Amino acid sequence: MLARICAFLWVILLASWTLAQDVPKFELQPVVQQLRHPVYVWHDGISDRLYIVEQRGTIRLVEDGKLLPTPYLDIVQQVESGGECGLLSVAFSPKFAENGLLYVNYTQKKGRLRTIVSEFRTTPEARQVDPSTERVILSIDQPFANHNGGHILFGPDGMLYIGMGDGGAANDPHNHAQNPRSLLGKILRIDVSSGDPYTIPRDNPFLSDRRFAREIWALGLRNPWRMCFDPESGLMITGDVGQNMYEEVAVVSAGQNHGWRAREGFHPNPTLRMREEPISVDTDPIVEYEHRTYLHAGYRRQALDNCIGGFVYRGRAIPALAGWYLYADYNSGRIWGLRHRRGRLVANQLLMETTINISSFGEDRAGEIYICDHQKGAILKLVPR
Repeated sequence: MLARICAFLWVILLASWTLAQDVPKFELQPVVQQLRHPVYVWHDGISDRLYIVEQRGTIRLVEDGKLLPTPYLDIVQQVESGGECGLLSVAFSPKFAENGLLYVNYTQKKGRLRTIVSEFRTTPEARQVDPSTERVILSIDQPFANHNGGHILFGPDGMLYIGMGDGGAANDPHNHAQNPRSLLGKILRIDVSSGDPYTIPRDNPFLSDRRFAREIWALGLRNPWRMCFDPESGLMITGDVGQNMYEEVAVVSAGQNHGWRAREGFHPNPTLRMREEPISVDTDPIVEYEHRTYLHAGYRRQALDNCIGGFVYRGRAIPALAGWYLYADYNSGRIWGLRHRRGRLVANQLLMETTINISSFGEDRAGEIYICDHQKGAILKLVPR
């Protein structure tokens, strides 16, 4: 009883704190249009260029504010695109100015569906990447066409982090997210700066546990679609797409088990019909939101929402937004912001209602934030209001 009272009082205090804050305001300014299903926008760390990932298998280059007509990278012929498949993200080596290396994550179907993480070689000033320079770093079989994860990014430690969904279908039927030998339903961490094609970092959490694949950094995730590292705190935050009831945002640390498929958000998985072995859940989400409900033929039904993880704003154009982590929902177009202290939620606020199918947030070298309009083929920038 005391615990429930304390939790109730904390919710009241949190609501009061949020209302007392200066809720950040911003607008969405179109910067690029006439794209084909953009799913990510990123920078190379050394220039003001923007690189826009189109799901079909191309990366488009924006230079001096203009979209160049010829794709920066074109691998359409080897990408399985549609639904949740496609070319899904790009990451540039922290030493891109020196080595000209970039990495992509895409789905491929040659006999069977699989996730491919590949390296390409170019020069920093090039406007096109030669597809023949591809070197496959990692290939992971996918049992179904959804929950591919798809985000790759370099952490502040220089390691490459790879978000992998549970392999698809409903309720993770093969229990990949809890299988210590499977790379699905995990966040992976590898070192692509050495080895052929990579090495396992010596401080990976399960390196000495023979039950686990050594690439695993965290487990128990359903579909971590977008991840980020807060440049000030160094914490990783990810949006994890839910099943039928709850979407979640989680702070992720080495070795943690986030509980899927036994749990959805803070709750036991309400649709699970199979007997589960007890699991040790190491951490709760930092926040969840419930799927919207609507009436259809007199019955209440759940809308299929999809959480889109974003970034902690550290730019300069919108000072009131500094330190807020932004996340959104693909179907409803809503954009929220949250603040935390060492992984504990202190504010959570709906910031904007839109009609956009937001497939991803993105960031430029200055820390300014963009969103991808998946259906209308546009990139919009967050600007002061």
